[in-house]
Amino acid sequence: MKNSLKKLNSFGVESFCNEIYIIKSYENYLQIKQNLKEKKIIILGGGTNILFKTQNLDYTILKVDIEGIEIIEDNDENIIVSVGAGVNWDDFVSWCVKNNYGGVENLTLIPGNVGSAPIQNIGAYGSEIKDVIYSCEGFYLESSEHKIFNKNECEFEYRSSIFKQKLKNKFLISKVNFRLSKKNHRINTSYKALSDKLIEKGIKDPSISDVSSLVKEIRESKLPNYNQLGNAGSFFKNPVLKKNNFEKITNKYSSIPFYKISENEYKLPAAWLIEKCGFKDICENKVGVYKNQSLVIINKGGATGSDIYNFSQKIKQEVRNKFDILLEEEVNII
Repeated sequence: MKNSLKKLNSFGVESFCNEIYIIKSYENYLQIKQNLKEKKIIILGGGTNILFKTQNLDYTILKVDIEGIEIIEDNDENIIVSVGAGVNWDDFVSWCVKNNYGGVENLTLIPGNVGSAPIQNIGAYGSEIKDVIYSCEGFYLESSEHKIFNKNECEFEYRSSIFKQKLKNKFLISKVNFRLSKKNHRINTSYKALSDKLIEKGIKDPSISDVSSLVKEIRESKLPNYNQLGNAGSFFKNPVLKKNNFEKITNKYSSIPFYKISENEYKLPAAWLIEKCGFKDICENKVGVYKNQSLVIINKGGATGSDIYNFSQKIKQEVRNKFDILLEEEVNII
């Protein structure tokens, strides 16, 4: 019998798979491993960064539901905390803020689970998860071998890692270990929307709690709740251009906003490119661009995964035609 995935993805699209196994521990995986022989596997976390474009998937789903938050090292300056891959990301952030542990406050309200966060190297408001990851641990599906990846071995890049590339659906992250500050926190307010909000509120020396609260306020004003309007957050990555390509674009479009990463790399806002192609707040076939953030594609109700995918490719093609920039999906498409 086919198993519905509609409640397991934040787009809320209907899709069916062969089997679903809930993984609550390594031992739990060993018990069901024999059933997985010669089957195609998808490892699923919170389902908030995935689009099932195909209605009938010839896959078996491993839904990771490993719980627990445990401090494994503690000194005057820092802690190392081990967090189960199935813990809700924002619940973990709230736990950190409540206990005044610094490092993840800028990543408040990002949907999904802890185990998926390093796969995508999630980031927002000037921070990325790689900044606070100490190590990731888990096991290879085929051999069942346990391994701990230190930060460098994770091969973090912009919205990517070894777990999204070479080890995609081959290695299951069971725990993520974070190094967080206990005092002398490095409060990051470099992101303009956040620094503007601090000025607006008259906060000159922000705490972890201040940053978390303001990030939450900004996100809620810009991004839809997927329980009310199906979405997976930013659908595309912000493109990074080498200097020569960047100069070609700015010579033609002098008003384009940008962020200088290095002497030879510049990041452009994909939302600006999308809007300049005429996609601001438009809707086709129950799929649309969210009115407050053009990077977010929404399911207005009843859209299929194929509808959403086709709409995204139309945006992608128009941006390429106008700017000669090929947008890359941030969302995982199956």
